[in-house]
Amino acid sequence: MAQDFRRYTANGVGTSPVTVVTANSNDTLIGISVANVAITQVTATVVINDGTNDITIVAGAPIPVGSSLQVLDGGAKQVMQSGDALKVTCSVAAGLDVWVSAVDAISS
Repeated sequence: MAQDFRRYTANGVGTSPVTVVTANSNDTLIGISVANVAITQVTATVVINDGTNDITIVAGAPIPVGSSLQVLDGGAKQVMQSGDALKVTCSVAAGLDVWVSAVDAISS
């Protein structure tokens, strides 16, 4: 069975949570890159909401000016079930750009 690779992006993420991707099936996140586009150091928080609770993946991670954070590294993966939502928040307005790589419908 062929794999359906997807990418999702969000520009200028600020102090309100931004939903970057909502799973429509059993999906696997294979990469989350969060880049600081602000003029000062920022912090990033990444959560997956399971429909009831926000499950924290990383909380208040500092990202220096001009740098990025690989939230999933070393081959780590996160499984999202249908309806789960990946949300990102920054400590300052419009401080982050986000890139998410995923495999859609990994199994049925």
